[in-house]
Amino acid sequence: MGRYRPPRASGSPYITPEGEAVLRAELHALWKVERPEVTKAVSAAAANGDRSENGDYIYGKKRLREIDSRVRFLRKRLDSLTVVSEPLGERNKVWFGAWVTIEDEAGEEQRWRIVGPDEFEVSEGKISCDSPLGRALLGKSLDAEVAIQTPEGVTHWSVTKIEYH
Repeated sequence: MGRYRPPRASGSPYITPEGEAVLRAELHALWKVERPEVTKAVSAAAANGDRSENGDYIYGKKRLREIDSRVRFLRKRLDSLTVVSEPLGERNKVWFGAWVTIEDEAGEEQRWRIVGPDEFEVSEGKISCDSPLGRALLGKSLDAEVAIQTPEGVTHWSVTKIEYH
């Protein structure tokens, strides 16, 4: 059995201006800060002689490969992304970048922001536009009903508030 894994789908090509800034900051930190430091450490470890048993050298080379891989990914991804700073439609409907408050049948409220797959963070209330809930909410207007299939069964939500900042 080989180690081949098919490439995963890259997701929607949309990102908020804040998300783009985070990815660009990560790219800068990796390329301009961390990579030069790791390169110096690898050079110093290589100067010590026998590289086959030199942990600093082996770990440093591995870390360089990881950094280079992430930098390649970030550069390609940033080139293919579309920054969305304004709603793609009417402001009274849920579009990319909206803060949406939804209420379930028991009256419990949740607040989510619809963002791109590169910037979702559930702990911060950000869900991907490619997620089941994100896809179900897109295009809905105030007081619209949304049904989501979950492992426990179908849950019903109502859109109670839509905001754009």
